[in-house]
Amino acid sequence: MVKVAAERLDRTRVARAALRLLNEVGLEGLTLRAIAKELDVKAPALYWHFKDKQALLDEMATEMVRRMAADIAPSEPRGDWPEVLAAAMRGLREHLLRYRDGAKVYSGTHFTDTSYAAPMEAHLRLLTEAGFTPGAAARAWLTAYSYTIGYVIEEQSMGPDPATGAEGYDLAARAERLAEYPLSAAAGEEIFRGHAEGFEVGLAAVVAGVGAVLRGRT
Repeated sequence: MVKVAAERLDRTRVARAALRLLNEVGLEGLTLRAIAKELDVKAPALYWHFKDKQALLDEMATEMVRRMAADIAPSEPRGDWPEVLAAAMRGLREHLLRYRDGAKVYSGTHFTDTSYAAPMEAHLRLLTEAGFTPGAAARAWLTAYSYTIGYVIEEQSMGPDPATGAEGYDLAARAERLAEYPLSAAAGEEIFRGHAEGFEVGLAAVVAGVGAVLRGRT
């Protein structure tokens, strides 16, 4: 357990402790009381910094963004836009997978600072220089970004479970239940196994799609 004196608490320190605890208990088990115990303080001390759990999740997601931004080279992204966009989404997935339920924590939160802005600005600039209008560049980024977050939410929800080591879906049992639906039964191997390979296939489809639909659109 990390020992931190109550008077030294700040929002970032609490968020970092919450991210450590997240890997042990998951999002459902993450409570302000549990975080207070991790920090060896009383729960009311945390309410000085966060009015509720959603405010804490906002700060946790922002801390995740800070860590992502620190891993990104300070120079402007260079290369063909499809490769750069795909690399950015791979990096996002990699960081989300570092935390149990990381994508659920990250999704739908409101960032508490502008750590995300410089990398986003650089990638949007690359897209506009490649022939996307500013609006189309934003839509292309959002489409790839939403695919990545959604994919990781499903990936982490389907297992394996870090707490129990369970491998996720029992595909044999699933196929037996779907015996009358052979295509759906066979789809299990594609849907519930090989997450890294599946992500790459889907990402390639998304990147090709935004290029075909959005690039050059007026």
